[in-house]
Amino acid sequence: MTSSIAFPSSRLRRLRRSSVIRSMLMESRINLDSLVYPVFVQEGIEDKEPIQSMPGLSRLPLSMLNHEVRHLIELGVRAVLLFGIPRIKDEHASSAYAEDGIVQRAVSSLRREFSSDELTIITDVCTCQYTTHGHCGLINGNRVDNDSTLDVLARIAVSHAYAGADIVAPSAMMDGQVRAIRDALDDNGFKDVLIMSYSAKYSSSLYAPFRSAADSAPRFGDRKSYQLYYANTREAMREIEQDILEGVDIIMVKPAIGYLDIIRLARDTFKHPLAAYSVSGEYALVKAAAMQGLIDEDAVIMELLTCIRRAGADIIITYFAKRAAEIMNGKVNR
Repeated sequence: MTSSIAFPSSRLRRLRRSSVIRSMLMESRINLDSLVYPVFVQEGIEDKEPIQSMPGLSRLPLSMLNHEVRHLIELGVRAVLLFGIPRIKDEHASSAYAEDGIVQRAVSSLRREFSSDELTIITDVCTCQYTTHGHCGLINGNRVDNDSTLDVLARIAVSHAYAGADIVAPSAMMDGQVRAIRDALDDNGFKDVLIMSYSAKYSSSLYAPFRSAADSAPRFGDRKSYQLYYANTREAMREIEQDILEGVDIIMVKPAIGYLDIIRLARDTFKHPLAAYSVSGEYALVKAAAMQGLIDEDAVIMELLTCIRRAGADIIITYFAKRAAEIMNGKVNR
């Protein structure tokens, strides 16, 4: 008996009938050049230290950094975002801009072995890991002092540039940080060093595993007075616009997976290169589900990264960068 249902002349399912056709018609693709791998470098350790809050990741001693990065480059990941964990903290984050600071030595070590054409070195510019109080700026009384923090952020950025960083990434969410850093870089002869600002950085519970990994949790209060409230969209666009007016080269949205609408709006609103940071909590949630056998970890990694790309990100900062590269290179061990 012939069905009386009238089908359209174009059956869209035909576009999905085989893996080759699906691949050929894929609208959003991840490429290895778009991935950035965050790396924790810790002062005063001799061997890798597994990060309990982020299974599969470790804090690295300086002596093992170049080997780790060489492996990344061989996989096709050619950009790292460095986070330093110092031995000494104080009220003024002085180790963050010290000539012999952990990040400065890490950058110098990498730069001696890898040229800018082989590896892009990005450095996080903030105070939280370097202060006894754990906030992203200097404290005046019981509050974070925006304006006095700007000079410190500028000093950190310049010290990273002297060491050989290609891109500095201010994450403190202080008003005016991009302008202060741009002026300082230019005044010190680093006109070609890029600024990738954490322009729309939300105050998120998803940062908890990172704060454990980097020993950067605030010792009092929280960061809600300077990071964005997760309910707000228009405010994020204003933050991004302000960074652009101050001379930022690359804008960023953080976190990523729960903020795909913000990434898409930023992509549609602004013409600047756009990075998205898939944060530690996003990583930990996937790992926890995979460790319980609830999901196919590799499949979820590729799906989530593709979703971030689909939303409009040019650059994806992710703790899954190494694994994604192994998957894309066919180096998958079960």
